[in-house]
Amino acid sequence: MPPTESKATAQQPDDHADLLAEIEASLGEGKLPLQTFNSEAVHQLELDRLFGREWIFVGHESEIPEEGDYARRYIAGDPFIFVRDMNGDVQVLFDSCRHRGAKLCRAEQGNTSHFRCPYHGWTYKNTGDLVGVPQKEVAFKNLDQSEHGLHSAPRVDSYAGLVFASLGDSGESLEEHLGEFTWYLDIQFKLPDGGMEVIGEPHRWVVETNWKTGADNFAGDSYHTGFAHHSIKQLGLGGDDTVGIAGAGETKDRHVHCDGHTTSTRMVEGEEVFMTYPDEIVDLFNPDNVTADQYRAAKEALSFTGSVFPNLAFLNFGDITDDPNKDVTGFLGLRKWRPLGPNKTEIWSWAFAPKRASEATKKRIYKVYMSNFGPSGNFEQDDVSIWNGITDVADSTFARHHDVELNYQMGTEEMSEVAYDEEWPGPGTVYAINLEEVGMQKFHDQWFEHLSTPRDGTAMSRECGGGCGSAKTDGCGSAKTDGCGSVKTGGYGSTKTDDGESPSERGRPEDGE
Repeated sequence: MPPTESKATAQQPDDHADLLAEIEASLGEGKLPLQTFNSEAVHQLELDRLFGREWIFVGHESEIPEEGDYARRYIAGDPFIFVRDMNGDVQVLFDSCRHRGAKLCRAEQGNTSHFRCPYHGWTYKNTGDLVGVPQKEVAFKNLDQSEHGLHSAPRVDSYAGLVFASLGDSGESLEEHLGEFTWYLDIQFKLPDGGMEVIGEPHRWVVETNWKTGADNFAGDSYHTGFAHHSIKQLGLGGDDTVGIAGAGETKDRHVHCDGHTTSTRMVEGEEVFMTYPDEIVDLFNPDNVTADQYRAAKEALSFTGSVFPNLAFLNFGDITDDPNKDVTGFLGLRKWRPLGPNKTEIWSWAFAPKRASEATKKRIYKVYMSNFGPSGNFEQDDVSIWNGITDVADSTFARHHDVELNYQMGTEEMSEVAYDEEWPGPGTVYAINLEEVGMQKFHDQWFEHLSTPRDGTAMSRECGGGCGSAKTDGCGSAKTDGCGSVKTGGYGSTKTDDGESPSERGRPEDGE
């Protein structure tokens, strides 16, 4: 059974007004109150105003390749059935019977034509249509079954096989949400002929950590690698170029902020690296599947890590192994930070490989992924033991009474000699060094904007981050419901404003300057 959400700790939701004011003041100085990493008030706002309307990753289409394939998925605490229906369409159905609300899906994944409620036997097609009501002619003779199909996530859309859903009825389309950041996602998911597929089931495990710590880490925390993961180098599982001290290596290291998302890359300029994948995989990388600039970036890359706002992260990691006596290889992984409470997160982790790779190579990639970023992986153990401590002290009386703040000032004019890569071929603001924390600031800026804007608000903006100086504002949107629980996205418009200065922009240089 999946874990349940933790209950309230010291703070209550009514505390949020003062806390939001405190957060805004701190962000303006490149800081953040420590208590935001373990606050019930913040957690409740996140559920309502962030996870209640943003695009959240649900799964990859390769997990449900056949009609009737399904898997249980969650948007924060809300349960959904991720299913390919009898028509071949992907559905994200709310896992709750329309009669008494019982959950229908009793297995983590499987294949079925119907879902039957274990309570009173109401039965639904895998399209969500209600097709069976026990003793209907006696008990519900006037029930219109066509109006009692399973609810669906209001908006569902996909990019490169990655399926996202939004609980908001309106707002940015997924295309607008990802923006030009797809330039970087293309490299991860579109490069090989035949595309990418998930290997096995996603790993999931619970850690006593606030979800933002993981998201924050993948939003550009290269600074921690050489310290927290030094044991990887000592054990001979990774080299200097992968887990060395940030800013001190010979690789071409870049941090990119683009349309609200971030990526970090380590590259060997002029060399053919391709994340150290074996030749069999490299032979599948087709330059015709991406642009020439994207292909060159992939060719020189040793690794990519990144974050898709709010709670999806990726890593296409090379120069790593599970055994110092075996060759290194690359692997692509996705991870999702699912909040279970202010101090508890369920981590979901997917391993990917090119569909056309041999089974032996897929097995090798999976093993290296699992030994490093699985639940007991080397990197994972390094990080989580530290992250748990942050969550602990964030709930301390001392932190609340003395307004303890965290420092995100690296990369600001006051703290760093920041240089930008003006020759970078891709979109976004590109830092010519991986010693900066502006990507994390941008993450928290967006997070704060969501929390400070009620769900019926219309002024929420999302900083472009692409050096264009503009802010995106959620426009009006619509969702089309076909009456049987299937929702199709379509035709969303957006407006842009240029006057949305975020708290952390104050007191630091504008991107691109």
